[in-house]
Amino acid sequence: MGLLMLLGLVIIYAIGPQRANVLNNAYGSDYSDTYFFIKQATSLLAALGSFVIASFLPIKLFAKYAKAIFIFSLGLCLLLAFADLANLEIAKSTLGATRWFNLGILGSFQPSEVLKFGLLIFLSMFLGGKIRDGKLNDVKETLIPTGIFYGISMLFIVVIQNDLGTGLALTGLVMAMLVIGKINFRNFIKITAILLALGVSMIMIAPHRMERIITFIQGDNSATRIDSQSDNYHVEHAKLAIGSGGLFGVGIGNSIQATGYLPEAINDSVFAIIGETFGFVGLVVILSLFSALLIRLLKVMDHLEDIRIKLFVAGVFGWISVHVILNIASMTGLVPLTGITLPLLSFGGTSLLLISIILGLVFQLSRYTVYSSNLKEVPHENISSRRGIGRSRNSNNSSFRRN
Repeated sequence: MGLLMLLGLVIIYAIGPQRANVLNNAYGSDYSDTYFFIKQATSLLAALGSFVIASFLPIKLFAKYAKAIFIFSLGLCLLLAFADLANLEIAKSTLGATRWFNLGILGSFQPSEVLKFGLLIFLSMFLGGKIRDGKLNDVKETLIPTGIFYGISMLFIVVIQNDLGTGLALTGLVMAMLVIGKINFRNFIKITAILLALGVSMIMIAPHRMERIITFIQGDNSATRIDSQSDNYHVEHAKLAIGSGGLFGVGIGNSIQATGYLPEAINDSVFAIIGETFGFVGLVVILSLFSALLIRLLKVMDHLEDIRIKLFVAGVFGWISVHVILNIASMTGLVPLTGITLPLLSFGGTSLLLISIILGLVFQLSRYTVYSSNLKEVPHENISSRRGIGRSRNSNNSSFRRN
């Protein structure tokens, strides 16, 4: 996590002046060359502080207020929707979507990130309780309520905020919990079919999403590669950036695509800029670091005793892995273009802050794991009464248990 944060700060330092110059020329703003670097460094310090605090806060504190956290996150999204309808300045609109609160000199704040955390902590406690009662596959008591919680969240994110990328991240964390909770195969197929149908519907009702799908199906078209109005302009320039980097890259500060050719170079397209700056070797390092982080999350999850916190870590894995996979696949043309950030590397404080918090909680939970694997755990058994699966690292400070 630390290495990814530092690399993200380096790349923001490298392309920040170019980004400032592009915005100043396009909108007449007055950003300094160090504006984006200073802002990202400030966000990084706040994120590291949040990580440290979260690593000492007991998970049972979040579990106790899981429902309140979820309701609060929904309330933030609802407040943003009302602010947008009332045309208040606090609601910040970009590219036809309103996804941020404008906080003036403090920057902007994205409530959808808080909603992801709220759904993560709430569903992990809800599903964990149902699993301990042997009711994970109970349609009426478990699956329908889970669908309602998920559906309400998707309503705010995908429909109101027009943010399909974040909606996919929500889907990833929910499905990760259900899989680790050992939902039966029949219910898994049904849920997958429903999600696919909803996904197709969300694409069909939005013209810009349909255009992206059509562009992806058509593939490369050399006649439109340099046309800024073409549908595949973004992906083509992302590929140009990665290809131009060669083996070792063009070096810090020498990116051509960051000078205004590649859209969202400092946010969603940062992977392509890293490829141009540090080359194939740099991208391999980035992929290796993300792989190591995700594998570590799986290892921590595997060695946790309480099913509720096991599901929490599974949700964290789903959250981060969906962001990483979709962002990189979009930039390399493997999937239709999706506006989704690259965790810990993309410019932006809200995402960095929330991911630091959830990783801080996982870091704390990793101190209370057992030495042997829990993969053979029976889903509905009472974990609080189980013995002999392996000695806890901190038996006197184990996670919360049901009385």
